[in-house]
Amino acid sequence: MKKILALASLALLAAAPVSAQQLEGQWTNYKKNVVVQVERCGAAFCGRVIQASEKAKAKARKGGTPNLIGTQILTGLTPVGEGKFRGRAFVPKRNIHATATVRQVSDDVMQVQGCVLGGLLCDSERWTRIIS
Repeated sequence: MKKILALASLALLAAAPVSAQQLEGQWTNYKKNVVVQVERCGAAFCGRVIQASEKAKAKARKGGTPNLIGTQILTGLTPVGEGKFRGRAFVPKRNIHATATVRQVSDDVMQVQGCVLGGLLCDSERWTRIIS
């Protein structure tokens, strides 16, 4: 019995980093006009913009974000189970912060949702991995 519990514990511990590592990498939004690098930031994950089209940069500037490149748009993402992570999102073109839920749909697709006003207003996008 002890052996079974020990093996089960090891299996759970081995499985946890795999799903977290899947979140790390470079992702692009559905318009393919922004690339975000997602990586570990301490005990959580964060994502910052590393590439953007001129149109995306202009929209961000108009919204109050002068330099889109380097802007951290995902912060404090921590796993909550079943391939989901929760944290905060920043929307540069609107200059707002929101609660974020990131759900790993597959190895190369994730759903990013941001909500404000206690979840009354939400928006989501599918991001596609371009580099792991």
